Amino acid sequence: MPQARSVATRLWLVPTITAAVLAAGFCWLAVYIRGGQGGPTALDNRIITAVRAWESPGMTSFMKCITGMGNGLPVVVLSIVLLLVLAMLRYRLELLLFIAVVSGSGLLNLLLKQLVQRTRPAGERLVEAAGYSFPSGHAMAAFTLYGITAYLIWKHIPRREGRALMALISVLLIFAIGLSRIYVGVHYPTDVLGAYLASGTWLAVTVGAFRCWQAARQPAKRQ
Repeated sequence: MPQARSVATRLWLVPTITAAVLAAGFCWLAVYIRGGQGGPTALDNRIITAVRAWESPGMTSFMKCITGMGNGLPVVVLSIVLLLVLAMLRYRLELLLFIAVVSGSGLLNLLLKQLVQRTRPAGERLVEAAGYSFPSGHAMAAFTLYGITAYLIWKHIPRREGRALMALISVLLIFAIGLSRIYVGVHYPTDVLGAYLASGTWLAVTVGAFRCWQAARQPAKRQ
């Protein structure tokens, strides 16, 4: 019984603390940006200068390819494939979780953009982008989509090495997409950071609630 209580406590306590810390970080960053009238911060300027030093035809082609993985056809294809797989395997709860996480993240991004209303960086852009800048929609979508995908696949990978590889690939892909948005000139680095904090909060809340719900259903099934 004490062990069961310990497990139940971890199921809600860890996600709750994680979500609270990430949400606090996002709120601080949003207030800081609003206080600066939405312009670039000192951190933004330093990172943008460093990233622009990498510019070359080959790097530009690579970054355009990477930034496309945060939205558009790759995201649609991956989402459809996952939905079909979950439906075929009759993982109804996981299917609902995936839909809630991805759709909720998109709505949350729209809401946060309207609240902060930060304009995009001035200057040359390598791709077209409309709307407000903070938080980055591409980075937020990538964090949410590839994060929940990794979580759903993680449970079905038996070996630790496989799980570690899955986590590494997801982290590198999410980081690369965020970096690409800075490189192509449509986002400040703090836009990307804000997206990661917001998506991390959303994932912690939804996955934490999902795990607690699963745990609550187990005793009911045994009875």
